[in-house]
Amino acid sequence: MTPHTLVLEGDCLERMAQLETEGYQFALTFLDPPFNQGKEYVCFEDDLPAEEYWRWMGEVCQAVYRLTQAGGAIYFMQREKNTEFVLRILRETGWTLQNLIIWTKRTSAVPNGWRFGKQYQIIAFATKGRKPRVFHRLRIDAPLRPEYKYPREAGMFVTDVWDDIRELTSGYFAGEEAIRDLQGERFHKQQSPVALLARIILSSTEPDDWVLDPFAGTGTTAVVARQLGRHSVSIELDPKNVTCIRERLEVWREADSVAPLKHYYRFTPDLEQIWGQGVERIPAGQFRQTIYTICR
Repeated sequence: MTPHTLVLEGDCLERMAQLETEGYQFALTFLDPPFNQGKEYVCFEDDLPAEEYWRWMGEVCQAVYRLTQAGGAIYFMQREKNTEFVLRILRETGWTLQNLIIWTKRTSAVPNGWRFGKQYQIIAFATKGRKPRVFHRLRIDAPLRPEYKYPREAGMFVTDVWDDIRELTSGYFAGEEAIRDLQGERFHKQQSPVALLARIILSSTEPDDWVLDPFAGTGTTAVVARQLGRHSVSIELDPKNVTCIRERLEVWREADSVAPLKHYYRFTPDLEQIWGQGVERIPAGQFRQTIYTICR
């Protein structure tokens, strides 16, 4: 099966209104908006008054809610300092909180002179209704901690603390996955890792479900969904990012493959059914090793 992968350019509220009129219903939304911290975006002012920003986030969450099928999920990522606002917005727009996930950064922390350094982001997992329509309890082959003498023979369940997924926002520690320009700078400052989207999509969808990303950035959600046999709609405001997403979907890189992750989740019951059959795996050696030419 080749999943439907739609990439839409434009304002997310306008595009979501269009999707609603066309009858789309989504099983999952990954919501990773600009964090309103003054970063330079070509098509967006990332320094709005706080009241205006959170009113906008409320409108976005409400629009996503209308597009979500009963029991469907939203994963709303934000800075740790904004936790109270995220939880309030979700509650006021009808969502039911299931978990507040702590995504621990592995290679970076923000130091501070009068309080503990900040080393995590939050991801609020909420559903449309009291119980999720789909929730797969994934088991992982987690690294053995120093205090443990023997490895777990059947792995361990994923909890609400994710400390095994490396972020892509820490310079060259990000490895080959981060998309860079000809000067070696990250093409987009807030790129989400393939491993993060794989966990979210595997946890809260079935093969053939529809996944939405209203702030698509460089298109990781679409790249992962396509490989896992899920349909997706990606919305992005910046035309340059849209071009990058479309090219990324056509020109596969080895760093974008979810195939190496399958072994990590091998202890998950019914993994073959959960994993799905998306785009066929490209034989080794046929991946494009760089995307510089298309995201310059």
